[in-house]
Amino acid sequence: MRVELCYGRGMLPLDLPDELSVTVVRKPAMPVLPDGNAAVEVALARPIGAPPLAEEARVKRSACILICDVTRPVPNGLLLPPLLRTLLGAGMRADDIRILVATGLHRPNLGEELRELVGDDEVLRTVRVENHDARDDAAHLDLGRTPAGTPVKLDRRFVEAELKIATGLVEPHFMAGYSGGRKVIAPGVAHRETITTFHSARFMAHPRADNCVLEGNPLHEEQLAIARMLGPVRAVNAVIDEARALSFVSYGELLQSHAAAVAFVERYFRVPVPERFATVVTSAAGHPLDKTYYQTVKGMVAPLDILRPGGDLVVVSACSEGMGSREYVAAQERLLRSGVEGFWEEIREKRFADVDEWQTQMQLRPMRQGQVHLYTTGLSEADRARTGVRLAASAEAAVRESVARSGDRRVAVIPEGPYLVPVYRPG
Repeated sequence: MRVELCYGRGMLPLDLPDELSVTVVRKPAMPVLPDGNAAVEVALARPIGAPPLAEEARVKRSACILICDVTRPVPNGLLLPPLLRTLLGAGMRADDIRILVATGLHRPNLGEELRELVGDDEVLRTVRVENHDARDDAAHLDLGRTPAGTPVKLDRRFVEAELKIATGLVEPHFMAGYSGGRKVIAPGVAHRETITTFHSARFMAHPRADNCVLEGNPLHEEQLAIARMLGPVRAVNAVIDEARALSFVSYGELLQSHAAAVAFVERYFRVPVPERFATVVTSAAGHPLDKTYYQTVKGMVAPLDILRPGGDLVVVSACSEGMGSREYVAAQERLLRSGVEGFWEEIREKRFADVDEWQTQMQLRPMRQGQVHLYTTGLSEADRARTGVRLAASAEAAVRESVARSGDRRVAVIPEGPYLVPVYRPG
């Protein structure tokens, strides 16, 4: 049996013997909007919990539009042109409109990568497109603290804009429940100190800090508290199907428009599976998510509910840009020195997380549950050692070894990786 897994900019074929019992886990078929640009224009004219964008823009002098960085396949080429046409048509000057790439603590997106991210050359020619820098103290305004004590410092370009608009993709997120909406603000355009506070171990280790969980999720609640300190914020939230075609779009008040998108995706992204498996094969979702090992960890966490304790989790990821940041590499090296429980003891009481160590903390989850195997063509030998997991010569070889070890011929395969969350539902 052949199954194709998302890998880099293409697909990786997985050829499994016919004698195996293979369960392929996919999202249900999703509707596709026939005209994406028209759908965005309709959403802007029929908002949720806010005035139509054209009406609101007529009384505003400046606008800042947040877009996710290159790690998210947001259909910006569909979202941004209608947004700009509406703002300009309402009388706003192009010089008073800024698009800000919400990088969080990721690197900036420049050159051809920025062009690909924006998705429309006319947008780049018309307005300023700039990157957020979480390490630039002077670029942020201090808004105080949340009730939970998180210091709130946000990019002044967004805070000072009269019309604040966040755009994003709503998909499962292994810490914050779902991406999009409030998450594009924090960590998207937050200062390093803000990010490292609510990404610290005490937030991340909470049992509700998980995929598809919003109620009681401490990260989500902190993001909401931060967003409320800004006053009115508008948001465009998009949903895409497995082929990355636009399936849903909403515009309106930040929280309400995000809630509408979440209500839509919950019908598709949580997939019930009636059994648990000793062997699970998944991907890191392909480009752009699998460009680094840092992002690959999301693919390890998403399927844990259907992985039998002590089982084998096989992840394929191109890792075309290597490990990730130097801070993340340092965290991985600490994991190798200290082991799973030693690393946890090092971080559990820290008020501020080290940059990117939260991804290493999330890797502890699959490592505690079973054995992780990675197939990649993109890491150096030194970086392969830093992963902390077993390296596979091929996904097929890892499956063969797992089946031989467990004696169980049942195998689950998740081609799309963390863009869906399999949920164990017996019977």
